[in-house]
Amino acid sequence: MEFVAIDVETANPDMASICQIGLARYKDGSITEEWESYVDPQDYFDGINVSIHGIDESTVKGSPVFAEVSQHLYGFLDNSIAVCHTPFDRVAIQQTLEKHHIRKPICVWLDSARVARRAWKEFAWEGYGLHNICTTLGYEFKHHDALEDAKAAGHILLTAMARSGLDIEEWLKRVKQPIDPEQASSGGAIRRDANPEGPLFGEVLVFTGALEIPRREAADMAAQIGCRVESGVTKETTLLVVGDQDIKRLAGHEKSSKHRKVENLIAAGHPIRILRESDFKELSALPE
Repeated sequence: MEFVAIDVETANPDMASICQIGLARYKDGSITEEWESYVDPQDYFDGINVSIHGIDESTVKGSPVFAEVSQHLYGFLDNSIAVCHTPFDRVAIQQTLEKHHIRKPICVWLDSARVARRAWKEFAWEGYGLHNICTTLGYEFKHHDALEDAKAAGHILLTAMARSGLDIEEWLKRVKQPIDPEQASSGGAIRRDANPEGPLFGEVLVFTGALEIPRREAADMAAQIGCRVESGVTKETTLLVVGDQDIKRLAGHEKSSKHRKVENLIAAGHPIRILRESDFKELSALPE
């Protein structure tokens, strides 16, 4: 049984702005190789991101750019099962590869959050964030360090396999099935109500800025992957999707009232993620 756990940190809301990568290879339940590196994103650092992971321009000074670390990525991920917690790291990798016109690694992806939602009833519909699961499991780690987060995802998968008796090949099949096999969801048609089987179920999403796709269509896409869509930002908000053109103006501080409110909530300790519209569309299009 082999797999590679991966996690990344980003410099700003553009998911292609990777500034740290962590990789850990597992074989027969143990780590056999690990690697991490800061990455010069060749982009600006947003204060919100820095407040979360503590990485800024001075941290990455002299670090390699993404193209220079890509061979490490291929060395770990090619012909492997790649494990990350929620789809965000997978999309960040894909967006960064496309940005730099570099090929994607040849691998099969497995979301450890989807595994946890099926392995433990208490995480089925809520509380399946990396930190919360690891706290419940008694696994201590430094959150928002890429290598530490990668190993935390690996620990969750190993614990789920031990608990369930399913090996990794069986989990690759199980995550495509309903969370409760005895109560298959009605997930056929796109609905406004959040799809409880969606990979982002439990997320509360708000759109802001000029989107390329109609808001109605975007809301349907969000609902299908499990998000509850709201019109305004509240303390329940967990995702803010910003039009790409608005994201490009962030360095100039021309932000919407929703965007500014979210930043204030993040500063107050609320776990909210800010995404570009193009990253949201990539998340929505991920295959099962």
